[in-house]
Amino acid sequence: MTHIRITRDSNIPLLGSLYFGIIDRGTSLLQVRPSCGCNLSCPFCSVDAGPASRTRATSYEVEREYLVEYVREVAQFKGAGVECHIDSPGEPMLYSEIAALVRDIWKIPEVSIVSMQTNGTLLSASSIADLESAGLDRINLSLHALDPEGARTLAGTESFDIARVMDAARAVAESRMDLLIAPVYLPGINDAEIPRIIRFAQEIGAGKRYPPLGIQKFERYRYGRSPRGIKVQSWWQFYNKSLRPWGKEAGIRLALTPQDFLTERRPRIPDSFRTGERVTVTIRAPGWLKDEMLGVARDRVVSVPGCGKEQGNVRVKIVSAKDGIYVGIPI
Repeated sequence: MTHIRITRDSNIPLLGSLYFGIIDRGTSLLQVRPSCGCNLSCPFCSVDAGPASRTRATSYEVEREYLVEYVREVAQFKGAGVECHIDSPGEPMLYSEIAALVRDIWKIPEVSIVSMQTNGTLLSASSIADLESAGLDRINLSLHALDPEGARTLAGTESFDIARVMDAARAVAESRMDLLIAPVYLPGINDAEIPRIIRFAQEIGAGKRYPPLGIQKFERYRYGRSPRGIKVQSWWQFYNKSLRPWGKEAGIRLALTPQDFLTERRPRIPDSFRTGERVTVTIRAPGWLKDEMLGVARDRVVSVPGCGKEQGNVRVKIVSAKDGIYVGIPI
């Protein structure tokens, strides 16, 4: 796999890509993605990340100072009350300067909340203390089963130690940081585990300021992985056949809204392209996928699948421009 460090001198902007940089979906919450590596190979991974990946060709890491500059610019556009959620199409804790990134983002005046997603495998007493000291407000912990064998299966590796992750969850809950446990519900696979996870979250005191649980609905994605035989629920089934019965049993509301996290609609950074538009992009780096390149135009990244050109200019048709994430195909 090719590893690329994105710096100011790379001439690669930090808007427009799903893989790194900043994603603005038109709310007060910004997704901040400093890197995209992963140490697990979950069989339900939506982006086919980790050592077992069959499609990924490139891993990216963004220079911290460069990323903070972009966050500051976008936060100023958004206004006061911004939440920066550090996530990744992988594991954010693999970013070597994660605590320093949290500290730098907290210095931005418009930022009021800094949160982070993690699978918990790299949380330790020292890393938890560093994140707490840096000002991290909340950890969203991806935890899909408590049974040791089931947890290893859903992590896609025999080295996954659920006891260690549970100990880390307890330590986070006991710190000044908040803890939200965020399992993915896989119908027919971890049905019995979800009530156990709910009880665990309640027992350790997750959710001091925010909800203690954020149960996620499994979806199939074109480049993701899907366990054999799994059925995808409708949203009605997910809310009425799963979340509500579990919530009633536990005496807790599990159907969450953006308001639970103080998230509100905000103007999104203006689009640089529209779907169907034809534009010339300059190829700057290999893409995440094996048949993909990253092009740049109008100070935005455009992912170009099916691109055989490794440098120079390519004429593309924009086929997706959702949430400021751009994909173009060569023409």
